[in-house]
This record gives sequence, C-alpha cells and structure tokens, in this order.
Amino acid sequence: MGFPLRLLHGIGQDWLHICPKPNYPSPERSDIRLQREGLIIVGTAEAYFSFCLCADDYALSPGISRGILEALGAGRLSATSVMTTRPFWPIGARELRQFKAKADIGLHLNLTLGSPLGEMPAFAASGGLPAISRVLKAARKRELPEAEIGLEISRQLDMFCEHFGAAPAFVDGHQHVQVLPQIRAKLFACLDEKGFSGKVWLRDSSDRAWRILRRGVEVTKALGIAWLGRGFAREAAWRGYATNEGFSGCSAFDPCHDYAADFVRYLRAPGRRHLIMCHPGYCDEALVAADPVTRSRERELSFLLSPAFTAMLARTRARLAPLSDAL
Repeated sequence: MGFPLRLLHGIGQDWLHICPKPNYPSPERSDIRLQREGLIIVGTAEAYFSFCLCADDYALSPGISRGILEALGAGRLSATSVMTTRPFWPIGARELRQFKAKADIGLHLNLTLGSPLGEMPAFAASGGLPAISRVLKAARKRELPEAEIGLEISRQLDMFCEHFGAAPAFVDGHQHVQVLPQIRAKLFACLDEKGFSGKVWLRDSSDRAWRILRRGVEVTKALGIAWLGRGFAREAAWRGYATNEGFSGCSAFDPCHDYAADFVRYLRAPGRRHLIMCHPGYCDEALVAADPVTRSRERELSFLLSPAFTAMLARTRARLAPLSDAL
C-alpha cells in the first residue's frame, strides 16, 4: 500500500462498539477541566475569532439529516454539505431551506458511496460507486474516466439546485474527492459552465503541516489528506474560486473516544478562514446499510448540543460563522 494510500488507510472506518452515552460536563466543570489540561490555547480576552463548523453528509440517511437539522436549529453549526445522490435528499431539501439565510448550504460531492445519479459504465460498472482506495489509485495514475466524472458532477449540482431552489454556497467532497487530480479539473470546468465562478467557495481539505502537528489529532490521516490536496487552493484561486484557509476535524470515528478533547484541539493554530468539519447525526438502519461510520456520529452530536460545547466556545473566545461571511 503506497503513499498516500497508506496514510489514508482506515479513512471512513468506525469501531462498532456499544459505548455508554456520553455525559458531557456542565459549563463550570468543562472550563475547569480544559484549563487543568492546558487545552485552551486560542483567542484572547480582547477579541473573538470566527470559524466555520460544517456538518458533512446531510441526506445520507434520515437520522443524519435529523441530527444536523437539530444542530442547525440550536445554532451549533454554520454550514452543512449535502449528498444529492441519496434518495433522502428531496425531502431533506425542503426541511433544510429554513436555514438558507443562517448557514452555508453546499454540495457534498459523492463519488465513493452508494450509486451515482446516472450511468457510469467505466467508473461504476457494477452500478455502485467504487471504494475510495480504488479512486485514489486511479487518480494517482491519472486513469479516471474524466468525461463520466464531469457528467456526474453536473448531475449532482443540478439535483442540488432543483430541490433546494438555489445554487450551493460551496462545494466539498465525500472522503475529500474534490481535491483529487482529474476530479478537481472536472469540478472547476463544470462550475465554470454553470456560471458559478466567483459565486461559490470550495473546501480546501489541506492545511499546513505545522498546524496539523500542533493540533496532534489524527496526524497521519490529516497529513495524508493535505498531501492529496496540495495545490488545490492555488488552482482554485487562479480559476476565481475562494477557499477556506485552515482546515481541521479529522477523526478516528471511534464512538468511545473523547470527541470534546479532540474538538478543542481542532481550534489550535487556526487559519485566517478556518474550517472545521464534523459528522453529527443519529444512527439509523439506512446509515448502517450505507456507511461504516455510525455510532461516533451520535457522540459528536451529543457534544455539539451540550452545554460543554458553548462553554468551550465562550472560554476560547471562538464563535461560529458561515465561511461566506469571511469572503
């Protein structure tokens, strides 16, 4: 298994343990613990810094959508990206419209889960999208069927606009496929054809190595993703697309892990337009049938909805904002 496949081994995996439901501490206990462990390292008493918190995978399953809607309604997210390839998107789109003015709603480009919206005889010969390992290998050799991928990107964008009634505020990708060679080129071309240049921002899934090391969370995975995304922000800017500057949120997807401790580290060494990805939601049968990341999503949602989350933001002088506000 070569680089970066070795670095990304296990991406999207979940430990299917049955863990006790997390009991996050009160704001007072949370502040004491964070101070004791030396985890509060960003912000000052004089000023806030803003960051975008984006929930991936909206419409992957009804339970995922329900959890994200709950977090949006509670003001615990500033963006979400949706999977328009899933059968739950049309209904989910209607429920999501109420947050259009409050959060960035974008397309979660999907080329590795479930089925595509149209026929892809070379890329998805069996009717199902290939695993990320196969896509990475083909992208490294520049053997991806670009024409098929371009058409599928166009279909997913059209499906977003048809049901949401507006263009996406941004585009990112499931398992970060938007930054891969060949795929990024077709994404730029498709966005240009639809007149979206300068109107949507794109997720840069990479960050500087020193920032990743400073945070110390899933370092190998984060460095591997950064290696894959090298040059993406520069190319996007040349094509007229803004991107985030600073990226964190890589997770082991372990439902028994202390997600709260990881999250405060995601705030370390923030970029000028910092973006944190997350994967909250409720586990249901549709999710279990489609994706290995299951119970850890409920742990993330529990933390985001807890008093400990708002206490952490207050203590670190951090606040949520759509990335479009910073552009």
